This record gives sequence, structure tokens and C-alpha cells, in this order.
Amino acid sequence: MIQIENNTEFKKALESMECEQQRKLAARFVESVLFLTKDERIPKIIRAVLTDNPDPAELETARKMAQASIVDSHCRCGSDCDWREQAAYFVARAAAAAVAPENKCMLKSSAWEAAVNTRMACTCASIDGEDITERECEKQQQIATEFLNALQQENNQ
Repeated sequence: MIQIENNTEFKKALESMECEQQRKLAARFVESVLFLTKDERIPKIIRAVLTDNPDPAELETARKMAQASIVDSHCRCGSDCDWREQAAYFVARAAAAAVAPENKCMLKSSAWEAAVNTRMACTCASIDGEDITERECEKQQQIATEFLNALQQENNQ
């Protein structure tokens, strides 16, 4: 049984995963912070990634939605520094990491990119006064541990 207890173990585990596994884990990280965005495209992106054998055309559509979400949320956060909008921007960036093309997925660990961006989203929400009681790093380590243990169990059957 795998147990991830720190950021070093976390990053090492993520980097050892195949692209499709990284995408699915990245999507789970995004799922955990969906409450930080009102963008209806983000759940659609996550559903596209989490389906079994995602259709390449659906993933391409999801990539385009993620990029549009990044642009839309970036434009809104502007100079008045609305931290809630800034949090939504980082959620969109995390969703984009979940649908990164394979060459980017492996070059920059997609799961790591999603993890960092969801952490930034939580930081922004905290500045805005959101009561985020659970530390995002620890929550991500738990999500990754459960994900890797489920993969290990599948492989053993």
C-alpha cells in the first residue's frame, strides 16, 4: 500500500505516472476545488477527462474550453484584484493542465501543474476570506495516495 506523506514523495509519484493517469489525477485535484469557480465549462472538462477511454476529439474540445476559461477569468481578475476571480483563474489553469496534450503532459507533469494551480486557487480564496480549513497540500497527497492505491489494486487483479 502506497502512502504519500510529503511534497517530495508527492512530486516523485506524479512524475512516475503515465500521461493518462496524470490527467485523471489532475482532474480529481480540480474536482476538489470546483466550488472556487462558477465557470460551467470546468465540470465539463473534468467529465471529459474522467471518462473511460476519452475520445481525442472530446479532449481537444475540452482543451479549447479550458483555454477560453483561462482567458475569460484572467480578463476579469484585472487590476482591482478580485481574489475570488483570481482563484477561478487558477482553477481554469488546473483544468487546462488536466487536458494538456501528451507532449506537454509528460514534459511538465500535468498532475503537478494542476496541483500547483489548485493550491494557488485556494490561497487566493483564503485571501478573499474563504474558510478553507483543510490544507490543500495534504488533501492532494491523500487524493494521490487513494488514486495510486486504486491503480495498484487494479493491476493486481
